[in-house]
Parts: sequence; structure tokens; C-alpha cells
Amino acid sequence: MQNLQTEGLVCGLVVLLGVATFVLRALSKRDDLDIDTAILRTFRLRVQAWWWLCAVLAGAFLLGTAATVILFGLISFWALREFITLTPTRRGDHRALFWVFFLFTPLQFLMVWLGWYELYSILIPVYAFLFIPARIAMAGDYRRFLERSAKIQAGLLICVYCLSHAPALLSVEETLPPAPQPTVEESTEETVEESPESAENGPQAENDWDPNALLLFFLIIVQLSDALQYAWSQIPSRHVIAPSINPSKTWEGLLGGTASVTLIGAMLFWATPFQGVHWWMAAAMSTVISLTGFAGALTMSAIKRDRGVKDYGTLVEGHGGVLDRIDSTCFAAPVFFHLTRYWLSL
Repeated sequence: MQNLQTEGLVCGLVVLLGVATFVLRALSKRDDLDIDTAILRTFRLRVQAWWWLCAVLAGAFLLGTAATVILFGLISFWALREFITLTPTRRGDHRALFWVFFLFTPLQFLMVWLGWYELYSILIPVYAFLFIPARIAMAGDYRRFLERSAKIQAGLLICVYCLSHAPALLSVEETLPPAPQPTVEESTEETVEESPESAENGPQAENDWDPNALLLFFLIIVQLSDALQYAWSQIPSRHVIAPSINPSKTWEGLLGGTASVTLIGAMLFWATPFQGVHWWMAAAMSTVISLTGFAGALTMSAIKRDRGVKDYGTLVEGHGGVLDRIDSTCFAAPVFFHLTRYWLSL
């Protein structure tokens, strides 16, 4: 059953990308349609990139949890590189950046792979955040000290700490607190057989779910949210939320995209722990993913505007840099992880 969940999501994703590729090619050959060619080109490039991204992710799933964590670790390392490159540093920051890139980043994903929730949940926001300003101060350069420290801390938080919660979904069940032990009186009482109806009512009643499917569910929802918000933002009479930051982010796109992925998430409840009578939690989680992903994309756009650039990089055609593609994922991952963990612990 567990493998069927992941296989079902992968097959559905391949079909969706196949249909999207066919439709976009058919539309690009039509000259009688009043459709902006720039929009079609944007979707075409994104679909092509998604084919590659899905192939890489599927390969990581086949190789196991370690390969998936390593993949996200490499993505995180590259995204942090893009972030730091975009924001100028001084000589006094270089020693601190060395420890950030080659100690804290790999150590964070190593602990995620080992499932050490008590450590990877505090390593960066506590120990790394204290280490960075102290190490910069040791260099003796006080110019724009607070700005430089905060910049490195922000990059480490967003690109490493937040993104690491995506592969952490593979071991979210292992991070749950131990169940309370029964008292002496309870252990001596006669065990009453649980009825089928009561077995369906608790959040942990349905345990037949695949961690790989949960991670894939999260990635599908967050990527569909980005695409559908962009599609809905193309309708006439648009109301832009923050024109000076991102003119493509509209209220119509936010509300339409969120409503669409909420419906899609409800239909994919079978691939999540929110099964049985709690199927509606998959829809609610999809809403949360869409809203937090939108906040992440808008926040990262504000940073780009502050630095006077359009994209964080040019690594992926149609997507800009790696950080341009995972900005919404970084913000949505820790929220989705902790809400899921809380639900499973009930």
C-alpha cells in the first residue's frame, strides 16, 4: 500500500506534465488565439525544467532516504551560495562563511538523515546564530557589523534550516514523543477490543502511509501553488498586492491559486497521514502550504528588488536560479513539517 501511494503520485505527475507539454505545444502552433506568447514561453520553460527536476527526485527516491537528503543538501548549498553571492561580504566575514558552508550546512542535513530532531531543530537558530556574529567580531571589522551578521543568518535560516524540513518529512514519525506508559491500574484492567468505528476516529488510526508520498505530496502542492497563482494572476482586472516588489503577485492569483490547490490537496488525501474521516486535513494543509509559499516568494522578491536584480541565478532555464525555484518551498516546509508532526502526536 505504501509503495502504491508514491507510485500513484509519480504516475499522476507524469501524466499531468505530459498533458501540459501537449497542450502548450498545441497552443504555441496556433496563431489565431489571443494569448500572450511570453506567458506560453514561461510555462513551456517551466514544464521542461519540471521534467528534469521530477526525474532527479524520482531517482533519489529509488536510491533511498540518504540519497534524498543528500539531494536536498546539495540544493540547499547551492541556494545559500546564490544568496550570499547576491549580498556583498567583507574580508572579515570569510571565516564565518567557511564554517557556515562546510560545517553547519552539512551537519544540519546529517542530523536530518539520522532523525535527530532534538538537535537539527535547534542547531542553526541557536548555535549557528550565536557563532556567526562572534566569529565576525573576532575578525576585528566592525563596519556594518549588524547588517553583515544578519545577512548571513538570514541566508542560513532560509536556505538551509527551513529547506531541511522538507527531507525531514521522511522521518517525521520517528520524531514523535513516546506514547505515555499505562499506569499499574490501567495495565491490570481487562483489555477491551477496539471497534472498527473507533479505530477510524483518531489521527493515528490510519498508519498505512508512505513518508516518500508525504514529501512528494508537499512538493506537488507547493509547485502547483506557484504555477496556479501565476495562471490566476493573468486574468483581467488584476489587483496587484505589492507592485514595487512583484507585479505578478495579485489577490486574484493568491485566492484562485490557493482555492485550486486546496481542492487538489483534498483529492490527494490518500497519499497523506490524514486519511479516513480526517481527509479534510489534507485540504487544510494544502491551504497552509499555498499561503506560506506565497509569503516566501514575496519575501525573496523583496530581497531581489533591494539588491537590484531580477533572479538569484541562471542555473535552471525558465526558473532563474535555484533559490528562485525553492523560495516558496523554503517558507512552507517548516510550517508543514511542524503542523504534520503535531497532528501525528495527537
